Amino acid sequence: MAITTTTHLNFRGAAREALDFYRSVFGGRVVAVTYKDAGNVQDENEADWVMWGEVVADSGFHVMAYDVPARQPWQRGENPFFVSVRGDDADEISALWRGLADGSTVVRPLEPAQWAPLYGMLTDRFGVTWVLDVTAPYNG
Repeated sequence: MAITTTTHLNFRGAAREALDFYRSVFGGRVVAVTYKDAGNVQDENEADWVMWGEVVADSGFHVMAYDVPARQPWQRGENPFFVSVRGDDADEISALWRGLADGSTVVRPLEPAQWAPLYGMLTDRFGVTWVLDVTAPYNG
């Protein structure tokens, strides 16, 4: 049996914008089902919010997102999780970094680290903290 782990991001009214942004960085396609599409509108102001959404790219990148309705508790949080993107191609990781960096706060610049050829951390304009690194060959 095979399993996959997919990061699921929770927003309040910004899921579609976030999914479109991540698609612009990683490529792939966006699928978004609104509360209206699903026939589950409980607040007309939230009818066009994303009830279920994802970005899937041929590279293997996959992230899911939805908008938490106002009737449910939600707060952006303080470092509740990081999304880790790892690869073995420095040019590809660097390009993804440049895409995510638009409007972000760099926590640690993408540069060589003791444990990786390239490693960096940033918090994007949606409050999501991303860790990007180039995997080092194992010399064990």
